[in-house]
Amino acid sequence: MDLPPVTAPDVDARRAAVARHAEMDVPDAALGTLAELGVWLAAAQGTCPPRPLARPRVVVVAGDHGIAAAGVSAHPPGDTARQVAAVREHTAPVGVLASVAGVSVRVVDVALDAEEGAVDPGRHRVRRGSGRIDREDALSADEVEKAFAVGRALADEEVDAGADLLVPASLGVGATTPAATLVAALTGTEPVAVIGRGSGIDDAGWMRKAAAVRDALRRARPHVRDPLALLRVAGGADIAALTGLCVQAALRRTPVLLDGLVVGAAALVADQLAKGARDWWLYAQRSPDPAMAVVEQHLSLSPVLDLGVRLGDGTGAVAAVPLLQMAARLMAETG
Repeated sequence: MDLPPVTAPDVDARRAAVARHAEMDVPDAALGTLAELGVWLAAAQGTCPPRPLARPRVVVVAGDHGIAAAGVSAHPPGDTARQVAAVREHTAPVGVLASVAGVSVRVVDVALDAEEGAVDPGRHRVRRGSGRIDREDALSADEVEKAFAVGRALADEEVDAGADLLVPASLGVGATTPAATLVAALTGTEPVAVIGRGSGIDDAGWMRKAAAVRDALRRARPHVRDPLALLRVAGGADIAALTGLCVQAALRRTPVLLDGLVVGAAALVADQLAKGARDWWLYAQRSPDPAMAVVEQHLSLSPVLDLGVRLGDGTGAVAAVPLLQMAARLMAETG
């Protein structure tokens, strides 16, 4: 796939931000991570001091996975639509915290196993559910390209509407199974090292998930050098869309907060497709999922927070947004 080169964050703004902190009437390095966040934001915005975020936006990409039928989740197959409804009704954790943090939330149906239009107008729907990856491909070749293009279009829509920070997020029963498979495939990690508890599965569920990842990984390994083929075989429409969103946000010079394993797996694939995109990403909070620790190491990411939040709907990232706002104001207003 031919993509334009990613432009790096502004080096001059970064240097100016570092110099600005040195001028502040505070002890050297006393602001710690808050100073680092201000520098990161200044470089991303290309200005010092950075502007407070005006329109941070969570984009929740929803999709079901055939692998849920293997009993890899604590939730039943098809339960994603209920979870999506909770986000839209502002009763899910990300919806509750978003109003506190001044963040707006959008939910997009990319591959729900529900009637088209049941959750949103459906114009970004790729298919109804993704294939069961331990036995069949998640997507067709056309579908993976469409899903990737949907993710890029979502980023464009949000940036064109004024979003100055994007939080890609995920909802999908069984989604951490293909995510763990992708992480294992791209990093050469053994299946047992990437299997987490996901939605809160018990030991029997963990064993079923391990078997599913093992079988899916066997099918995925021949495609590790072809990111889109890997998404086609062992990913899903939601993960392909999140990959496109992460790539396009970097191409549009828009900072991104990463949070959760499914988004982490998508970022890992995006890094293969668009070198330099990772410079536009900030790792919001450390996930307790073991596969995310592999992503963290592979992409050289350091979390802003360590809250132990295991949700993939953007909750942890939203909790980090006020810190970015504080960092911007500290640089602008501290004497």
